[in-house]
Amino acid sequence: MAFGRLERDPGSRPMSDINMTPLIDVMLVLLVIFIITAPLMTTSLKLDLPKAEGGRPSDAPRFVAVAVDAQGRLFLGDEPVERAALDRRVREAAQRDPTTEVQLRADASVPYGRVAELIGLLQAAGLSRIGFVTEAPATPGAK
Repeated sequence: MAFGRLERDPGSRPMSDINMTPLIDVMLVLLVIFIITAPLMTTSLKLDLPKAEGGRPSDAPRFVAVAVDAQGRLFLGDEPVERAALDRRVREAAQRDPTTEVQLRADASVPYGRVAELIGLLQAAGLSRIGFVTEAPATPGAK
């Protein structure tokens, strides 16, 4: 029997909603971490690439990254290779897929003749799609 004021208040009920604030905070922190670290993960090989207008990275699904540093050493990806090993590996890549693109990075101080020899090696191996990787020139006023 209820007699007006003698009824008891049921008290607070447990919250059944998910609190999204901590999840959003964690996601924003992860986003900032990826934004900061993504440019650092592109390459560890230090080259002084030539500056060129209109150079854009390629979206080729299959590519082989070949580089020549200032001392004339050859690299496949980021690992140093000898000329014979490079020739063998690009021939294997050409046999797997002849449309594989070569992304060629050469230090600005490398003589043109050395780059031309490398292009000849790549074409003799069966890879004819060669893209030259450059850096965008610094815009005035940008740091």
